[in-house]
Amino acid sequence: IVAEVPEKAKILAEKYWPGPLTMILPKSALVPKETTGGLDSVAVRFPSDPIAQELILAAGGYVAAPSANTSGRPSPTTAGHVAEDLGEAIDMIIDGGAVGIGLESTIVDMSTGVPTILRPGYITKEMLEEVLGQVQVDPAILSRTINPNIVAKAPGMKYRHYAPKGQMTIVEGKTEKVIGEINRLCREKMLEGHSVAVIATEETETRYQCDNVRSVGSRRTEGSIAAGLYDILREMDHIGAEYIFAESFEQDTLGKAIMNRMLKAAAYHVINV
Repeated sequence: IVAEVPEKAKILAEKYWPGPLTMILPKSALVPKETTGGLDSVAVRFPSDPIAQELILAAGGYVAAPSANTSGRPSPTTAGHVAEDLGEAIDMIIDGGAVGIGLESTIVDMSTGVPTILRPGYITKEMLEEVLGQVQVDPAILSRTINPNIVAKAPGMKYRHYAPKGQMTIVEGKTEKVIGEINRLCREKMLEGHSVAVIATEETETRYQCDNVRSVGSRRTEGSIAAGLYDILREMDHIGAEYIFAESFEQDTLGKAIMNRMLKAAAYHVINV
């Protein structure tokens, strides 16, 4: 399904497939442009999940599919999330249980000279550099604003994505100042009569003065935060939160992927204190 497989793509496949890595490569004539959104490249992944592998084999070796959620909504991490979003629009859900990692695969564009990360994920820039050498990050990932001129090669690169229905704001800075500012914002919105929620961590959840405080996991284990992020974002809808205030995370290793999703969910509403 690809026109050519660069040597560096073979190296990545050998190291990280099957696994949470998607590679963008020049498509072959076999793949219609309706599948690739009009692009001359195609995104290819070989998942490690045994049920997904069985489905792909049963289908003939390749499956082209979108994510199982309404566009712009938090990604599904359980079969219940899929049913919540798609309901009777689909005939069947194959339930393999809750996902392990919780975030989508790392997407790497291998169709140009230098391998370029278009979506950070569990396989980090540092892990890619170990086997490839030079790896760059697309400017759209590093940006704190929405750029309408970006040609999206990957999901969620140019608009509000992974988002709850309420207005989400990320507060970043030193821990004490973040807690103080979030508590101030919560009091302000609650006095106005709004439903307010806080996305905290295990280390800080008891320090917030808000009706709805949810821990997304522990800062000691970024994997727990990644695994719980989308479930927390969906819970914000279930409790009817109109305003959501969230702590930020360090943008290193897996933290970069977590913040990438959170910035999209908040439509880049960030307060620095």
